[in-house]
Amino acid sequence: MTAQSPDEVRDLLARLLDAGNGVLRCAPAWVARDFLPPGRRLGLPEDAYDVGERGAVCERWLASTTKADNRVGPPDEGLSHVVGEHGERLLLRDAVAADPAAVMGAAYAAAHPGGLGRLAKIFDYAYRLPYHIHPPQEYAALVGRNAKDESYHFLPGVDMGAHPETFFGVHPWIAEQGAYEVLLPYLVDWDSDLILRHARAELQVPGEGFHVPSGVLHAPGTALTLELQEDSDVLAMFQALNAGRIISKDLLFKDVRPGDRSEHGERFPLGFVDWRTNGDPWFYENRHLTPQPIGGGESWVFYNTGKYAGKRLVVPPGGVHRLREPGVYSVFAWTGTGTYAGHEVRGGEPGLDELVVTHDAAVREHEVVNTGADDLMVFLFFGPDLHTDVPSIPGR
Repeated sequence: MTAQSPDEVRDLLARLLDAGNGVLRCAPAWVARDFLPPGRRLGLPEDAYDVGERGAVCERWLASTTKADNRVGPPDEGLSHVVGEHGERLLLRDAVAADPAAVMGAAYAAAHPGGLGRLAKIFDYAYRLPYHIHPPQEYAALVGRNAKDESYHFLPGVDMGAHPETFFGVHPWIAEQGAYEVLLPYLVDWDSDLILRHARAELQVPGEGFHVPSGVLHAPGTALTLELQEDSDVLAMFQALNAGRIISKDLLFKDVRPGDRSEHGERFPLGFVDWRTNGDPWFYENRHLTPQPIGGGESWVFYNTGKYAGKRLVVPPGGVHRLREPGVYSVFAWTGTGTYAGHEVRGGEPGLDELVVTHDAAVREHEVVNTGADDLMVFLFFGPDLHTDVPSIPGR
């Protein structure tokens, strides 16, 4: 695809916004990973998952302006393309950069110069993900990145995989006694998965989820997972052996400056760990997310943070739901068929299941209509500071 100038991007965006009455359709953005086999539940043909040196398609990123930080891959991997009815194609990232006010609204864009500020994705692995951590902001900033707080919602109606449980944090005694270096030998030796003996596993339940701040160690299970997070792809792997093979130790130091690696070695990534939160004896109660009803089929499913927010909307067959939102958001249809703000949506059909509702369309009343025989279930994703009424879990 030929690079487009900012003027060309603004012109094409204006035409697409006019044609869609403020709503943009996104093509699916598939992301490969090379450290685990895929779960093959993303709706692709069987021969489309394996992509050679890149590994296999294990994730789909939704309305993404974040590039996947992979060792190898195409230059637009992870970035969503806006598509028009006549073959028009435009990176959503470029659209937001060229005319942020048109997408985000002038006031919100001025207050959030970094863009949409959130990333939604589906991840789909055949094995549990390795125990890893996302560096908090003070460490992410050292390598020019953002932190990655994230939240999960386990999608219903699909196979849960072989290991539907997630390891979180560390046993409370480690934090209470300051025994932080108990994890260090596993990072130095880099030959086993025994570091998991120091963590606690929680069952993944369809329709529920967890809130996981940066600095928390976690090893997500095999449930097909809808994730909402800050717009970043930073991490440090803490588990060497996974799915029968040793992961490259370079992933422990992926977002560590060479000088810090040389001077501090494996101790440096230990600095990413928020020991108080990891060792919280009430971690489950303080981080477990269950749908919080709003009314009319709407529920909060991503909450407990001001960094992003997300809803689930269920419209029964023949139903119509009307809504207004405070600003730009994206939509993913999981099940059912219908129209969303006048645009056809079909759950399970990549290319017809993903929309961006820009500011001007979001703040006026728009309809969601179920035209099929099954429940229309859609998810709505919001960036930071848009909703001031997001619930929080009372701390213990």
